[in-house]
Amino acid sequence: MTTLLSEAAVAPARRGVSLLHGWLPPTVWAVAAVVLVLAIGWRNRRWRLVWLPVAIVIGLILAGWTHWYIDAQGLAGDPAPDSLWVWVGLTGLAAAVAVLGWRGSRWWRRGVSVVAVPLCLLSAGLALNLWVGYFPTVPAAWNELTAGPLPDETDLATVQGMRGKGAPTHGALVPVDIPQDASGFKHRTELIYLPPAWFAAGAPKLPVVMMIAGEFNTPSDWPRTGNAIATIDSFAAAHGGNAPVFVFVDVGGSFNNDTECVNGPRGNVADHLTKDVPPYVADTFDVQQANWGVVGWSMGGTCAVDLTVMHPELFGSFVDIAGDMGPNAGTKDQTVARIYGGDASQWPVYDPTTVINKHGPYQGVSGWFAISSDAPQQRKGGYGNPNAVGLGGQDAAGNPGDQTDAANSLCGLGRAHGITCAVVASPGKHDWPFAMDVFKASLPWLAGQVGTPGVAKVPLPGDGQGRAPAGVPLQAATH
Repeated sequence: MTTLLSEAAVAPARRGVSLLHGWLPPTVWAVAAVVLVLAIGWRNRRWRLVWLPVAIVIGLILAGWTHWYIDAQGLAGDPAPDSLWVWVGLTGLAAAVAVLGWRGSRWWRRGVSVVAVPLCLLSAGLALNLWVGYFPTVPAAWNELTAGPLPDETDLATVQGMRGKGAPTHGALVPVDIPQDASGFKHRTELIYLPPAWFAAGAPKLPVVMMIAGEFNTPSDWPRTGNAIATIDSFAAAHGGNAPVFVFVDVGGSFNNDTECVNGPRGNVADHLTKDVPPYVADTFDVQQANWGVVGWSMGGTCAVDLTVMHPELFGSFVDIAGDMGPNAGTKDQTVARIYGGDASQWPVYDPTTVINKHGPYQGVSGWFAISSDAPQQRKGGYGNPNAVGLGGQDAAGNPGDQTDAANSLCGLGRAHGITCAVVASPGKHDWPFAMDVFKASLPWLAGQVGTPGVAKVPLPGDGQGRAPAGVPLQAATH
């Protein structure tokens, strides 16, 4: 039987050699470049005039196709670094050199050519990781790729046996298989975090926060990559063991299934999140059944807003970390085709702007819209600048999906309909470290909003009423 992990295992993702800073990525790139040059060599005239140019063209085609595919599928709003395209192209070049240059090569050059391919592929992976910030350290990457244990991980039988016998020093993370009776959505194993207060005898029913990751995701992303368990454990320790119960849900069913949390041909995810998850969590863990919070990063931020404005009877507070204006899988036509199966009538059903306008006044709903303060024009113009560049790196006026424009628009509309909200800028780019920092900053506010025992309500950053001071860039609150 699995037991509660020691506190030393709480935050393995933050220790070890960094994959986002320091010496490792440039060292790997340098080694890969040297090995690739040795693999190419000078060789003979035919090699230099025929086969090497062919290999270069193959590399350029691979880089160009990858760039086109990412753009065509609407897979990212934040521009990729040039290093990604360079290493994708060099990976194609290395593979072509190994194949086209095999005949007639000496044994050592064949060996170097074979080694160059995985080294270039690894270099492309490091460039990709620098873009999205998915793996902060080498141990975090290894733990994810080998499906290693998560912080505080245990099992349902263990926590049920411990309840009422005193609070442990830290919480527990429980894998669960939530029935899909209402939705039919085939999801992966989801996770429930139980704070120390949940185990205490006679403990009141605790509030719940739903956690949603980005477009490419697993339910373990927030606990593993987002360092959420260490953040929550630390918060609980500072509040006598009190914290919300957290539900780390699956909104994809697979790693690359972009559902935008709607019901559609990619799965009835909206029904899963509102009809499968809440009753199971309430019945199994004896928690509050209303006034849940919801936190989402990137696509998950869009989901957080959508779930709250569509279901205020269930969700009362949200943290939208760099979400879009609404469900987004490219242009509007592409989104309708991809996530609604071509049914244009479903667009307004899940469009937050339409939903808010149709709903009318809200009561008791609040939200934290997190945006980046690091975009160049934002630094010049500050909060409220209509030409500010958001995390997508494009002009907000020309790109309605830009996260800065989306936050300003949705928060402004929300205030007009009774939603208390603030647009909160903090340093960072569109990556997991940014999401992790925003979650840590917003947790005290969110825990108070959902009614966590022993946690006082604190105001949103700004003037305390959810309004940002005109022309003044807000920094993420720390309490």
